[in-house]
Amino acid sequence: QRIKAVIDKARDLNIPIRVGVNAGSLEKDLQRKYGEPTPDALVESAMRHVEILDSFNYHNFKLSLKASDVFMAVVAYRKIATMIDNPLHLGITEAGGLRSGTVKSSIGLGVLLMEGIGDTLRVSLAADPREEVKVGWDMLKSLRLRSKGINFVACPSCSRQNFDVIKTMNELEM
Repeated sequence: QRIKAVIDKARDLNIPIRVGVNAGSLEKDLQRKYGEPTPDALVESAMRHVEILDSFNYHNFKLSLKASDVFMAVVAYRKIATMIDNPLHLGITEAGGLRSGTVKSSIGLGVLLMEGIGDTLRVSLAADPREEVKVGWDMLKSLRLRSKGINFVACPSCSRQNFDVIKTMNELEM
């Protein structure tokens, strides 16, 4: 009854719902069935939620299947992309600190975006949230999915440098 009320309210106000499935919080029965988080467990969990929304004839939703394991997330998103037409919200959850999380997110999300999978994204870093936005934006620029802003190119060891390239790049990219 409570679910129906939420869905009815979302429908009345034309509010999309984001269904989020996370490898770290799968349903108990799926944990028993699969023994550990797997791409199939993520997809099965997501499809349960899709079926609930379908039963209420509600289709204004996007789906998120996050895992901290890059390979698990990529396989799960690839699989769900073949099963539904709804938008997908990409993310590598608990990716890590600024450097390691940027690398993991760039690899996982970059692969999916290059394959045309994904409609929105969230970079999840154990860092200042502004860094998450910067990393996401730079990812989109690198993939030519966004073109606003300056594309900085620099070689720190170029023999023709007459200034501190690394210091200058750090200041420019702030």
